[in-house]
Amino acid sequence: MLRVSGNAIAVRFCISGFRFSFCLLLLLAFSAPISARSIELQDYEKLVGVADPQISPDGKSIVVVVSHVNMKEDRRDNELVLIDIASGEQRVLTFDRLKASSPRWSPTGDRLAFLSETGTKEKAHPQLFVMSMQGGEAKPITDAPMGVEQFAWRPNGRDIAFVTPDEPADPEAIKRHEDAFEVGNNDFLVTVEPTPSHIWLIPAEGGKARRLTKGSWSLPKTQPPSSPASPINFSPDGKYLTFTHRASPFTGDASHSFVEVLDVESGHVRKLTSHELSEGYGEFSPDGSEIAYWFPRDGDPPNDNAIYVTAAGGGDGHDVSRAIDRDLFRAIWLPDGKSLLVGGHDGTRVALWRQPLVGQPAQLKLGDVNPSWSFWIDMNVGHDGAIAFTGSEPHRPTELYYMKSWEATPRRLTNFNHEVAALDQGAVENFDWQGPDEFKEDAVVVYPPGFNRSKKYPLVLLIHGGPKAASTINFGFQAQLIASHGYVVFQPNYRGSDNLGNAYRRAIFRDAGDGPGRDVMAGVEAFEKRGFIDTARIGVSGWSYGGYMTSWLIGHYHIWKAAVSGAAVNNLVDQYDLADFNVGGRFSWGPSPWVGDGMKGYRDQSPITYAAQIKTPTLILSDTGDFRVPVTQSYEMFHALRDNGVTTKFFAYPVRGHFPSDPVRQMDVYRRWLAWLDEYLK
Repeated sequence: MLRVSGNAIAVRFCISGFRFSFCLLLLLAFSAPISARSIELQDYEKLVGVADPQISPDGKSIVVVVSHVNMKEDRRDNELVLIDIASGEQRVLTFDRLKASSPRWSPTGDRLAFLSETGTKEKAHPQLFVMSMQGGEAKPITDAPMGVEQFAWRPNGRDIAFVTPDEPADPEAIKRHEDAFEVGNNDFLVTVEPTPSHIWLIPAEGGKARRLTKGSWSLPKTQPPSSPASPINFSPDGKYLTFTHRASPFTGDASHSFVEVLDVESGHVRKLTSHELSEGYGEFSPDGSEIAYWFPRDGDPPNDNAIYVTAAGGGDGHDVSRAIDRDLFRAIWLPDGKSLLVGGHDGTRVALWRQPLVGQPAQLKLGDVNPSWSFWIDMNVGHDGAIAFTGSEPHRPTELYYMKSWEATPRRLTNFNHEVAALDQGAVENFDWQGPDEFKEDAVVVYPPGFNRSKKYPLVLLIHGGPKAASTINFGFQAQLIASHGYVVFQPNYRGSDNLGNAYRRAIFRDAGDGPGRDVMAGVEAFEKRGFIDTARIGVSGWSYGGYMTSWLIGHYHIWKAAVSGAAVNNLVDQYDLADFNVGGRFSWGPSPWVGDGMKGYRDQSPITYAAQIKTPTLILSDTGDFRVPVTQSYEMFHALRDNGVTTKFFAYPVRGHFPSDPVRQMDVYRRWLAWLDEYLK
């Protein structure tokens, strides 16, 4: 295969077999165009976000959320942009709503509903707006005290269902500091008892909302990084709604969830299946006779997520996606009602398949385009079967793509990120190796611009989080930034990654570090055989579970000259007790550490247990308000390393979230990360 990439011409010879390929990369040219330069940190400010495409009912246009970095105000500003499919012509729909999101067409396409924040400080919440496509100002139709989390048009176009949290039982008592609350399976940063989220119905023109559900149970809540909360979904006749019932609003109870069906007029609710755990994302078929939903393969939570279909009247149905053998995190009915568009990781790609209800799947031909994902694939299907999705190519950041049908090839409709795409970037390729325990494994490699095979280069591992995720061949700003400093960037997948089938995914169960560590080391060893890696200059880094893997690897192997451990899961006991998903750890690490001999398994799988063996200069990064991986674990590792004489620094960002959400701090993370590598690898 001949590929021109940035400043290099690459010839890649591959010998392929079952799930394995041996590839030899020959780089034939190395001189960069004089006018081009490599990616720099400040280029991050130029990145434009493109998300949530929605095809109009007439199939002629698509609305997307476009976000721009606003460094002066340290935020991202959103606008809704309407794009004509035939001509590519663009029209901005929102100018004064800088936090517009979730655009959704009315059934006839004459109106557009969306969410936008109103109010200030503690009273700032997203509310539901509706705008006429004939012109005029968008009209707010909700004033929910706790804000709107999600919504759906009723097929009659006259009503909209929305989800909002209940208000605290006694807000005045809270103001008087009578605010002690009962702790449940929530994260340690919670300062008020969470309230359930429920469904309401409001006229699309505005007016009095009618409550549809109530109780101590809740619709799902979500905090990034994760897929969106399981959407509510109307039946085609508008008589019923599917939604996901969660046992409580506590995040640790997230696995106790199942799909229910609501009769909108009577309020009667019935359970769809017999399942009690890890079920959600129900969606009616086009004729309303069936419902597709997410459920773990064979009902076992450590397994890949599968797509099941059952009769709308109830029953467990069956797994229609079994032949794909991949972790699927999106499913949309195609207009024929006999098939679904599903997606997930496949090797180092994000793949889409047409999955018939009966029969074999057919993979869509996406070429070099990788659909955008964050435990959810950002795509939409039109009434005529057309597909819109956001995605990136190896050297082109996110844009909007369109396919006339599932059999077509993608057509790029936008060029928002042309400035960054024009920069000189390193070649990107897939690398395969034979791993331990008979696993055939893969990684994404990014080469420095001007790469010369006859030279020796330092190697930097950039390990993905999750672990139920994967490194994929898409545009990666951080990887290209690191490569621009003269590093070969190796992004390994490892058991627990969701890109190589169910056996690979579940192999991490009760083996959080040892097996994945051996996978990564086998990949490094195989890659070193290419002959251009300086084995005296190898660094390892990652965030979240990538931070866990970094901490594990520097505690068990001693080839590293530098490490960056970001938001690392260092102590699985702390993770079980304090994190947002807390007790859900039993599906990964084993039964409670506080019962029987459970503690041993948690300690054995915790990197902090092996901290005394670490010698690598290590940079630790974390957010003080991290609900997903509590900052306590970074403090523990920092003191363990410093007390043992290891060179270490620890920087904490005083913000809530698993990774800083504002561009100033995000750029600071990348700056400190890269500076640490430069200090110890150059």
